[in-house]
Amino acid sequence: LDDPGLDIAAGEEFLQEVFQILLEEGVQKSTDVTQKVCDWKEPQELRELLDLELRNDGEGRERLLRRCRDVLRLSVRTGHPRFFNQLFSGLDHHALAGRFLTETLNTSPYTYEVAPVLVLMEEQVLAKLRELVGWSSGDGIFAPGGSMSNMLAMNVARFQRFPESRSRGNWDLPRLGLFASQESHYSILKGAALLGIGTDNVHLVRTDERGKMIPEELEKEIQRVKAEGSEPLFVCATSGTTVLGSFDPLDAIANICARYGLWLHVDAAWGGSALLSPQLRHLLAGIHRADSVTWNPHKLLMVGLQCSAFLLRDSSGLLQRCHGVGATYLFQRDKFYDVSLDTGDKSPQCGRRADGLKLWILWKAVGTRGLAWRVERAFAATRYLLEQVKRREGFQLVME
Repeated sequence: LDDPGLDIAAGEEFLQEVFQILLEEGVQKSTDVTQKVCDWKEPQELRELLDLELRNDGEGRERLLRRCRDVLRLSVRTGHPRFFNQLFSGLDHHALAGRFLTETLNTSPYTYEVAPVLVLMEEQVLAKLRELVGWSSGDGIFAPGGSMSNMLAMNVARFQRFPESRSRGNWDLPRLGLFASQESHYSILKGAALLGIGTDNVHLVRTDERGKMIPEELEKEIQRVKAEGSEPLFVCATSGTTVLGSFDPLDAIANICARYGLWLHVDAAWGGSALLSPQLRHLLAGIHRADSVTWNPHKLLMVGLQCSAFLLRDSSGLLQRCHGVGATYLFQRDKFYDVSLDTGDKSPQCGRRADGLKLWILWKAVGTRGLAWRVERAFAATRYLLEQVKRREGFQLVME
């Protein structure tokens, strides 16, 4: 017990050198167009280069610093100007600073007492996102990705219709029906499996030639499922499909959901950011009529993984009632502050990353106009690429 456990001076010196490596390899080279996106190695060669084995004795500082450099040097630089794979959208220095702060604080925003600053930041960011959707009130939580946000929507929709499902499970429920387009994200199928609803009960609705859900086909599917004795529950519309980038007609879908009393969820994981732009928000016309929305700022806004908001129009505490168990060691009701700021019971998780911080820092740095410009620039790049494909020999345009 007399041993402090850590050599603080040596640790700080090590961090100083690691930060220099981060700046050189992880920031400067990752944003330099003359550098490689990736120094690709086959798995066996990479295993040998990295020396991944974990041994009984630790290693010295110089070797550890080389290992830190190797991690960056041999990884894929997702912030590189020539990285065109999934939707990571580049490296923003302000958002990266927010990520450094989050990691350094190493706390979870499940209670105000342990994360007061972060809880209030998350509250503000979620309120701003809801405002852009078109809601003056509501609820929400940050989740570890769009897939989990979509699954939260499915779980909350089931609880809202069948509150007894929380305690009794699916045993006494009718066979439920979920609806999404053929171009929807695969997390809807995953969610149905995870929640015990079953993938056979996810009904994929036909789309038009542009990949948009056909409202008339949705209504036919709902009627068919009802006629077969199932209980239609949930419709997932998509604003920005994964492959074709299609935006489903939300107003028409909302009309159908209202007619049959179904929960409308909008998976706007990447397309939601178009709400920031006065020029582009028409793509999501009608989203204010949704019951819930998934929005991933880590996609178009350069916030960095992970930053996925699950937004809820309901302001009656539905999230809390659906997921909360009120663990008394954590969520005491007689605390010396407003316990509504303890958000941990809104989520199936206990420990959570403070994913709102990096978005808050970025928003403070560039403002709503700056975020809108990023989205408009991304759409402009798409139009530019389209024109290049049209005029370049050897390329064939699959779709406008």
